[in-house]
Amino acid sequence: MRLHDTARGEVVDFEPGPVVTMYTCGITPYDSTHMGHAATYVVYDVLQRRLRDLGHETRCVRNITDVDDPLLDKARQLGVHYLDLAAAETARFDNDMVVLGMLPAWSEPRATGAIADIRGFIGMVLDQGHAYQAGGAVYFDVSTFPRFGQVSGYDVETMLAYAAERGGNVTDPNKRNPLDFVLWQPSAEGEPAWESLWGPGRPGWHIECSALALRELGTTIDLHGGGSDLIFPHHECEAAQSEAATGELFVRHWLHTPMVALDGVKMSKSLGNLVFISDLCKEWDPAAVRLAILANSYRHDWEWFDHLMPVAAARLDAWREAGVGDGALAEVRAALDDDLDTPAALAAIDAAAARGSGVSRAAALLGVELG
Repeated sequence: MRLHDTARGEVVDFEPGPVVTMYTCGITPYDSTHMGHAATYVVYDVLQRRLRDLGHETRCVRNITDVDDPLLDKARQLGVHYLDLAAAETARFDNDMVVLGMLPAWSEPRATGAIADIRGFIGMVLDQGHAYQAGGAVYFDVSTFPRFGQVSGYDVETMLAYAAERGGNVTDPNKRNPLDFVLWQPSAEGEPAWESLWGPGRPGWHIECSALALRELGTTIDLHGGGSDLIFPHHECEAAQSEAATGELFVRHWLHTPMVALDGVKMSKSLGNLVFISDLCKEWDPAAVRLAILANSYRHDWEWFDHLMPVAAARLDAWREAGVGDGALAEVRAALDDDLDTPAALAAIDAAAARGSGVSRAAALLGVELG
């Protein structure tokens, strides 16, 4: 199997051992599952299915960020406890994943269930001389980590721009460097707080994933991913603090999924331009929703259009009419091994179905059950 590696910027061999450890960044549960979420998790689902088909065991951890600024803000707006909101939206997300036919996560830990691990992890970073305390917070000191930028490959100017855009608070006066990032922060009034050696507060955004990955999967994991908007700052900061704490390689392979747009603009909760999975699955067969996603390459951003669903539904009908069989199975395996080329896999199944060959096994490899 060959997959694109974000850090190396090219398609390279992916050769894990018998057990493949994977970490995919999960949701901040303050709203419903949208197409951008689904597009991300379908990619990692298909990857796991092919790895299992090759004989590997996969252990995919998908976290729940149940303490973070967007969740706390939404809970305040609604006048509900943030954990009640998180529990409701997590349950809705999990149901959407089941409806879409996703393999269950090997583990789905919550940030609030890992506070002790997070505090211990921050202590490791401090002990190694890679962090400092200021203004009641603990910051990672990027000047102590020469490999900062290894995941994204961005220059300082680009990093600063993305940090400012994605919650990096580059104007924080307590920082020594605007690219330094928070590991622990004082809680504002009304926000949840936990005791720590650095005063009461709550974790920064990036630290939870490092602590959870270490706790659930060990020092080095085979593959880490999420949407491409997480490359910087989230995954860059994760890599820096993890390797600073342990002295070991954090991730062998970085795999990122594209952004999905609607009306020419990236779908995002902040903009409200979302296509919700639960709404689509009320009107269409969930397997067709999955096919609409897989018709797009994970390597390139793509745009959602309403006409994609009738096309996907017709494709699903044609596959079901073709019936049971091994048609296109070898071609689909080869397409997935070639950097998860799902459009080529779909085309191969289309051709086999058109010839009258049953395609059930090939479809199942994509997570589409035809029975």
